[in-house]
Amino acid sequence: MTTRPLPALWAAIREAAPRFRQTGAAAVLILVTGCATEPNANPHDPFEPFNRGVWRFNDTVDNAVVRPVAVAYRDVLPSPVRTGVNNFFGNLSDVWSFANSVLQLKLESSAQNFMRVNVNTFFGLGGLLDVASEAGIDRHNEDFGQTLGRWGVPSGPYLVLPVLGPSTVRDTAALPVDWKGDLLTQIDNVPVRNSLYVLRGVDIRSNLLRAGQLLDDAALDKYSFTRDAFLQRRRNDVYDGNPPDDDNGK
Repeated sequence: MTTRPLPALWAAIREAAPRFRQTGAAAVLILVTGCATEPNANPHDPFEPFNRGVWRFNDTVDNAVVRPVAVAYRDVLPSPVRTGVNNFFGNLSDVWSFANSVLQLKLESSAQNFMRVNVNTFFGLGGLLDVASEAGIDRHNEDFGQTLGRWGVPSGPYLVLPVLGPSTVRDTAALPVDWKGDLLTQIDNVPVRNSLYVLRGVDIRSNLLRAGQLLDDAALDKYSFTRDAFLQRRRNDVYDGNPPDDDNGK
């Protein structure tokens, strides 16, 4: 592991920031192009021209800003520290997963997520240690998009959102509810809240570095590969890994 001092991480962020500002204008151009469709469009991706434009913008931002910061984060911080950060945010997400498990009437998932939050909060130093997983209590990731799918709301077309990445019409509509259910939004101190948002984003991206490299090496069309993998994963999420042969677009 590289033993650069912690300020190197912030130096990487400052260095990347000007490039991020340069790409801001590109986002505006992408958003005003509209959602044009093609005659032979993928039925799950009728807005492909628009989505590919947003995907290229996101890829530019990732290469210029997000990935370099994630690499610095991985190189600067020891693995136990990064694991603790990941566990902390995972424990926060378990609270919203519990709420959505209840809304979906998944009794076993609700009970396990409830137990995870309590065990990790009280015996895992506020969530820094994942004691629940060591005890065999499974995590069940749930969000409001999955809750809508559980109750029959179809996923709708595939969408790529600026910065946020792959989504669907249903998941995009669910974002405001997911945002309100995020415990970080309850923090009144704006600098602290925003710092935690950034830290969580960098942590998530650092965990995807290896997968991103494999995607770069293997996929001939990264856009199509990412779209198909995302739609399949979300379909499995709604049905807990057992989707029917015909789910009518869920």
